[in-house]
Amino acid sequence: MAHIAVVEDEAPLRGDLVEYLGACGHRVVGCEDARALDRALATGPVDLIILDVNLPDEDGFSIAARLREQSEIGIIMLTARGINVDRVVGLEVGADVYLVKPVELRELEAQVRTLARRLKVAHTAATPVAPLGPWTYDQTAWTLATPDGAAVKLTGNERIFLSLLVVRPGEGVSRAEIFRALGKREWDPSDRSVDSMVRRLRAKGEQATGRELPVEAMHGLGYAFTAPVTVK
Repeated sequence: MAHIAVVEDEAPLRGDLVEYLGACGHRVVGCEDARALDRALATGPVDLIILDVNLPDEDGFSIAARLREQSEIGIIMLTARGINVDRVVGLEVGADVYLVKPVELRELEAQVRTLARRLKVAHTAATPVAPLGPWTYDQTAWTLATPDGAAVKLTGNERIFLSLLVVRPGEGVSRAEIFRALGKREWDPSDRSVDSMVRRLRAKGEQATGRELPVEAMHGLGYAFTAPVTVK
C-alpha cells in the first residue's frame, strides 16, 4: 500500500478522499494547501500525491513542477476544469496521472494502486536486491514473520483474519467470509471494524518488522495475502 498526501482545499472532498483511501489500506494525510503539504513532506517520505490544481496559495501546476525537480514522487492531478490545455500543462510539469473532478473514488484508488506499483517496479529495477523466501505464518506461536525472520505477534482476531488469507495466497477472501469467521452475523457495509483492524495490523507489522505487510484490499471483494507464505 502507498503513503499518500491529498492536497485539496475543499475540506469535505479532502475528508472523503482521506477516509476512502485510508479504508482501502493506504496511509493518508490530508493537506489544505502547499504549506501544509511541505510540512507533511518534512515529517517523512510520501510515495505519491493527489494534487488539486486550484489551491489558495500556490497552484497545483507550480507544486508539481517544483516537486518533480526534486524527486520522482508520484503525482495525480485533479481539476474541476475539463479543458485540454490544463491536461497538457499538468502532464508537462510532471504529473503521472490527470483526472477531472468529480472523480469516481474507485477509479482514483485504481490509479493510485497502478501508479504505486509502477513506482515500486522502477525503484526495484534501479536498486536490485537479493531474492528472499516466503513469509511464515505460525499458527501455534501466533506470529507472522518476514522472509528474513522478523516477526509480528498477532491478536486473536488478527490470527483468525490471516488464517483465512494465508491458505489462499494471491486469492481474495470476501468480507462476508471474514465477518463470519470473526463471529459477526453478516457483513454490514457500514461496519468498518475489519478495515480498522487491518490498518492497525499493518502499522504494528511495519513497526515490528520494518516491512510493509503483504495484505491488500480488493475492491468489491475483501482482502488478499499477496506474497508467497508458508503455514506451520
